Amino acid sequence: MIKLIDKFLNQITMYRLILYYVLSLWAAALLFSFFNLLPFGPAALIISGVFITVVCLAVNVIFARIFRVPSNIESVYATAFILALIIAPLKSAGDLWFLGGAAALAMASKYILAVSRKHIFNPAALAVAFMAIILGQSAGWWVGNLYMAPLALLGGLLMVRKLRRLDLVLSFFIAALATVAVVLGVNFLKGEELLSALQAVFFNSPILFFACVMLTEPMTTPPTKNLRILYGALAGFLFSFPIHIGSVYSTPELALLAANIFSYAVSPKKKLILELTEKIPVAADIYDFLFKLDCKFNFKPGQYLEWTLGHDGQDARGIRRYFTIASSPTEKDIRMGVKFYPQASSFKNSMMLLKPGDKIVASQLAGDFVLPKNKGKKLVFIAGGIGITPFRSIIKYLLDIKQKRDIILLYSNYSPADIVYKDVFDQGEQQLGIKTVYNITNTPYPDDWRGERGFIDEQMIKRKVLDYKERIFYLSGSHNMVVAFDATLQKMGVKKWQIKKDFFPGFV
Repeated sequence: MIKLIDKFLNQITMYRLILYYVLSLWAAALLFSFFNLLPFGPAALIISGVFITVVCLAVNVIFARIFRVPSNIESVYATAFILALIIAPLKSAGDLWFLGGAAALAMASKYILAVSRKHIFNPAALAVAFMAIILGQSAGWWVGNLYMAPLALLGGLLMVRKLRRLDLVLSFFIAALATVAVVLGVNFLKGEELLSALQAVFFNSPILFFACVMLTEPMTTPPTKNLRILYGALAGFLFSFPIHIGSVYSTPELALLAANIFSYAVSPKKKLILELTEKIPVAADIYDFLFKLDCKFNFKPGQYLEWTLGHDGQDARGIRRYFTIASSPTEKDIRMGVKFYPQASSFKNSMMLLKPGDKIVASQLAGDFVLPKNKGKKLVFIAGGIGITPFRSIIKYLLDIKQKRDIILLYSNYSPADIVYKDVFDQGEQQLGIKTVYNITNTPYPDDWRGERGFIDEQMIKRKVLDYKERIFYLSGSHNMVVAFDATLQKMGVKKWQIKKDFFPGFV
């Protein structure tokens, strides 16, 4: 079952999954409303949903043209239905002001309330908070009820697995429940109010939807694990603690906006418009894309960016991808290594058509797949295919700053023709003593091949890494490869904390 779920998640973009999730919740609510299980009728829900969607689409078209940036239509629809799930359906024509105003503000905030083209606040939360101030009308967050909770949880688990944000969501729930316990006091700890409190938290509040959709929104979450844990804990405390200043009382949207400020303060601010300078074939069906960098851009070797390429005829995987930065921070250009497969996505087909001078948007710098601060730590890098890109960035960086580290690189490919960046790794071996082990898996093996043959397995690791229990392992490649090596290493006695995996949000 897990493999089937992962296969489904790998075939769908993060933004499409969010859209399917909120659409499913809205459709379920429509069904429940026919049976009078919700405090509104189907007509009110349909009118509200359609009206919000139309306003979101119209406002987005206007601002996309004004700012001349590509628009992700799935993101527009997702925002519209998030608003439809948290704003109570209209009861009178006067409610259209709240619905329309929130929809317009949510779309406008993505363009206007942004620094270096990166928006600061969750658009839906900002919109309902601002409209509450203007009209004195609260959002309601009606999605948090007994009937919607099971669906919110099931879809939420898929969202968290897809986005790789379990650390964030767990820290949120731990902080939220701990805050509830403190507020309720000793009776909670004795169990006298435990069941009723848990029911109120999970079935009569929007906590599941808030944590899995609103809190995990990629554009407003911190870039690294420790910061995400702090972000989740802060949001959990603010979500559950009954704070008020004068007549202003805490609400889910205000809790999220406060956490967004923290996230913005600790996150990279850049959203880059990069111009292609060169497209270089480096191996069979592998190209390096070099982009001109006209401003100062700080990153750590091994981190990744979200790349946005607007194009016609986009398929189900959309206009955004995550790619590791293959260049070192010491190089003047941003380098991205891409493997092209048969029947490629519309995104990669459009990338292949890029010419020097064409532009692409890069943002959301993130990732913990970086060198440890302790230079004395002994490391093993294991890469499969194009998963080599973060190691190219790291080793090139070490070469440029002339820093020696004890590193063994195990690099697996289908055939010798698939090997890339050999010049960098050979230089690393000569100048820094980095040991690189090349192996290929395709048979028959070439007569002149002098590297390892067959898949990297437990025996090969033990032969090439004699002190493997003392080292930190970095794994980068396909999902199946990373999972398999993780299991193999733990079976060999390597501690879990000694294994770092290069997983992107949005990929399982």
